[in-house]
Amino acid sequence: MGYWKSKLLPKIKKVFDKNGKKAAAAEACKSFDDSKGEIDKEFEEKKTELQPKVVEIYEASSAEIKSVVKERTEGGVKKNSTAVTKFLEELVKIEFPGSKAASEAATKCGPTYVTGPIFFIFEKVSTFVVTEEAPAPAAEPAAPAEESSSKEEAPAASEEKKEEINKAEETTTPPPPPTEEATPAAPAEEPPKP
Repeated sequence: MGYWKSKLLPKIKKVFDKNGKKAAAAEACKSFDDSKGEIDKEFEEKKTELQPKVVEIYEASSAEIKSVVKERTEGGVKKNSTAVTKFLEELVKIEFPGSKAASEAATKCGPTYVTGPIFFIFEKVSTFVVTEEAPAPAAEPAAPAEESSSKEEAPAASEEKKEEINKAEETTTPPPPPTEEATPAAPAEEPPKP
């Protein structure tokens, strides 16, 4: 009976235990949360030397990873789990603070189970990334301004054409002959107001 409990039962539980990954992920997230203070300190110390490396890795990554880093949604991590894992491995290579623990947890349990540590790392990465959306709005207002001036001219031109058509119709068509329906009827008597 000792052999059964000590050797076989744990192996069987491991095979059939569906919550094993969830439990391991919860433990990894807890240990990561405990070390966030240390990660923040290390991040602040290495900030200047990490910036060019992080920007280089970010620029070389796919559009999907860029959107996950910016938006940080669980659906994005779930759809792009392999790309997220590769991005974390790249951060480990440059010794980004906390990336090793997040990468190990993502590899062991799957990125969808350890989104907390991944989002924490992505939040730190996004501080280095310059948003590309700032220059785009400056170019857009010029185009609508041109369109609005042409739209203002278009109604004025169409009104002039309508007036010309009305004048042409007045000169070419004779007025219709008066009919009985066209003659005004006598006004109906109104009851006196009290």
